[in-house]
Amino acid sequence: MSANLKYLSLGILVFQTTSLVLTMRYSRTLKEEGPRYLSSTAVVVAELWKIMACILLVYKDSKCSLRALNRILHDEILNKPMETLKLAIPSGIYTLQNNLLYVALSNLDAATYQVTYQLKILTTALFSVSMLSKKLGVYQWLSLVILMTGVAFVQWPSDSQELNSKELSAGSQFVGLMAVLTACFSSGFAGVYFEKILKETKQSVWIRNIQLVSFSLEPSL
Repeated sequence: MSANLKYLSLGILVFQTTSLVLTMRYSRTLKEEGPRYLSSTAVVVAELWKIMACILLVYKDSKCSLRALNRILHDEILNKPMETLKLAIPSGIYTLQNNLLYVALSNLDAATYQVTYQLKILTTALFSVSMLSKKLGVYQWLSLVILMTGVAFVQWPSDSQELNSKELSAGSQFVGLMAVLTACFSSGFAGVYFEKILKETKQSVWIRNIQLVSFSLEPSL
């Protein structure tokens, strides 16, 4: 049962990631009359959904009691300002990253974006080694080298780039590439920083995410 649930979760994650990229790309390149929606608006809406989901999970963990939920939020967030303040750094970085992803998808095709964005695995590994003192094995380093090689081949000039340049004439591929590379570094640093905070505290991951999203909403607005 646990093995089936694991593969089902993996399949849902792959479907969600792929559909998200294609939907974002389509929405940013759709040619229609009128102004295009702001990326910051999409980021704010996503963060609002995220904080509502986290509050519902905390509500479930508190045995569906509004009084217990209010007490937990008050004790863990308002009464611990220094603990909450620790999330200001990763929340700001995540906000920057989410906006950069819209910039990248506005200037790159979905396939190039998806492959290049996998460099976040490399940046996460490097930050994990430097910030968490993790040790990677030979096969793990070899996998990262293969990942870098694959990304380099995707960015290598080819005959099909002429067609892509015509399709992406409204935007700069260089801007898109710089945006996705910056998002990779920000994703790696923020993810490892957040993991470090989780390991140094007894607060639940849902409370930490509420704190994280609370800071993210301010710069997004």
